Amino acid sequence: MTQPTDQTPTSQERSPRRGMCAAILSLEGVALGLTTPVMISVAGVDTAKALWVGLGLAVASLLLAGMLRGEWAYALGWALQGSAIALGFVIPLMFVLGAVFALLWGTAYFLGRKIERERAEMAAHR
Repeated sequence: MTQPTDQTPTSQERSPRRGMCAAILSLEGVALGLTTPVMISVAGVDTAKALWVGLGLAVASLLLAGMLRGEWAYALGWALQGSAIALGFVIPLMFVLGAVFALLWGTAYFLGRKIERERAEMAAHR
């Protein structure tokens, strides 16, 4: 078994908020990528526009999942949730699916923050 180094966070140092939010963004990236063929075949969106919007949001979601180290990335995550809901103007089901992902994102964000705060309080009392 390897010993943790200064650059390898232990299980207590890993951010639960970051892990949960990254998981939500990764799953959302898959869902957003799958909107591309729906926009083309069902909604009649131009292929180039559908590729830019659907795959662009999917790539942004996946990249953002790996960049959740600073608060600015979480702010972009909230913006991405709004974009996913706004996609409902093109594909009406995205109003529902976007809202579900926004609810999951909000739950992961606020629950993760609560866990981080409680961990910090426990560490301060030691």
